[in-house]
Parts: sequence; structure tokens; C-alpha cells
Amino acid sequence: MRLELDIHRVWEGNFRVYGARKVWRQLLREGIGVARCTVEWLMKKLGMQGVRRGTKYWTTIADDLLVRPTDRVNRQFIATRPNQLWIADITFAATWTGFVYVAFIIDVFARYIVGWRVSPSLHTYMVLDALEQALCARRDIKGLIHHSD
Repeated sequence: MRLELDIHRVWEGNFRVYGARKVWRQLLREGIGVARCTVEWLMKKLGMQGVRRGTKYWTTIADDLLVRPTDRVNRQFIATRPNQLWIADITFAATWTGFVYVAFIIDVFARYIVGWRVSPSLHTYMVLDALEQALCARRDIKGLIHHSD
């Protein structure tokens, strides 16, 4: 019973982030001799678990058999004037309530975000809204190349 209280104290004292290994090491630092497997078993029994970090999420799975559009910039992202080359991308960001997706369009010359949108789900309208915002913000788009992966 005392060991369960010590495990709970260490786990709570570290914002419920520590897993069994870190709780076990902290207990050893405090002079409480216990086996790691015992800490693992008790934490599982008490419903305590640590936070996992660095989970890799795959958002794109490339298919080498599909035809790809021509790369008009040949991976040379250089512009000599505004509105010559825009690049677009989509990424995701972790928030306290989950993940959100961010679509943005950058003017390569100015290195300025000319359009962006955030959405809790990954839908085409989000990207099109970001493009529409960029087109409204920059009127003179003659000769513009819009590049996205």
C-alpha cells in the first residue's frame, strides 16, 4: 500500500507524464528499493501511464506508379520578383485539444505567407481557401507559378 502511494506521488508530482521507468528511477533516487517490473505492474493496476513522445505520423504515402505533374521550378525555389513563385504546403500541429491542419502559401521572393488556413480536418476546401486568400491579397499574378508537392 505504501509503495502504491509513493508511485502515485511521483507520477502526480511530474504532471502525470512519467512512465514506469522514470517513476522507478525517481523512487530509487529517493532510496526506495523496488524492482522496475513491480512499478510497471502497480502502475498498470492503478491505471497510470506516462505520456509517449515523438510519435511519427505519416500524412502522405507516395505511389511511384502514379503520374506526377511536371516540376516547373526544378526544385530551384528562387524568385527575382514578387508574385513570380508561390509555394504551398500542408502540415499539422499538436494543440491541447488534438491536431489541427495548417495550409499555407508563401511568396518565395518576399518569404511572406500570402494565404493560410487552419482546420481540425484535412479537406480540400481548406487548401482552396488559403489559395483564394492569397489571390485576393495579391492582385497582380501575371506569370505566377504556384508550386505544391
